[in-house]
Amino acid sequence: MRFVCAVAGAALFACNLAGLAETKVSCDQTLTAPLRSSAVLTIDSRPAGLEIVGTDQEAIHVTCHSGDNEDAPRHILLRFSPSSDGGRLSIEGNHLRHGDGIQIRIEVPWKTNLSVRMPAGEVKVEEIKGDKDIDIYAGQITISSFHEWNYRNVNASVMIGEVRAPMYNADKGGFFRSITKKSTEGEYRLHAHIMTGQIDLEGSKNRSDGTRQPD
Repeated sequence: MRFVCAVAGAALFACNLAGLAETKVSCDQTLTAPLRSSAVLTIDSRPAGLEIVGTDQEAIHVTCHSGDNEDAPRHILLRFSPSSDGGRLSIEGNHLRHGDGIQIRIEVPWKTNLSVRMPAGEVKVEEIKGDKDIDIYAGQITISSFHEWNYRNVNASVMIGEVRAPMYNADKGGFFRSITKKSTEGEYRLHAHIMTGQIDLEGSKNRSDGTRQPD
């Protein structure tokens, strides 16, 4: 009986290890791996355009598209390393020529907690519930949700650039601009920061009166 239990335990341990196996492909292929709802997903990316979209599937699904150079995705590596609470997606590769800009679509469960780090580029997050921590050096961050804008703590800032949040009646441009909001009714935390660039927060509570908040 003990032998049978030991074998069963070893098989379960092996299955758990297999479930945490790393997935690695070049960007001209599709990366697909399990990712449960409410997971914590960390994304470390080379300069690129990232589109992170919520879906009903409990999986991460990554596809790439290039600019003028169809061969460019072959030189970018996608690496997903799962963990007990989620996983890490690394997007690695050399800087490419002008016009070779990589556009990467990342589909994840609609309830995913995100942490994104990238030197430069554009990050778009669409219809994802969960905490968000996005930091890039130069470029643009757009976070949109037209079903529910459910944040208890919002902090969006730029060193040089613009922060727009119509649902808070805020549009600030210049040096050291930020928007900070707290709500006892919210559920998630949002932190977005850019050294040089623009942040757009687009939610269902957008105001239509066109009033601009003082800088």
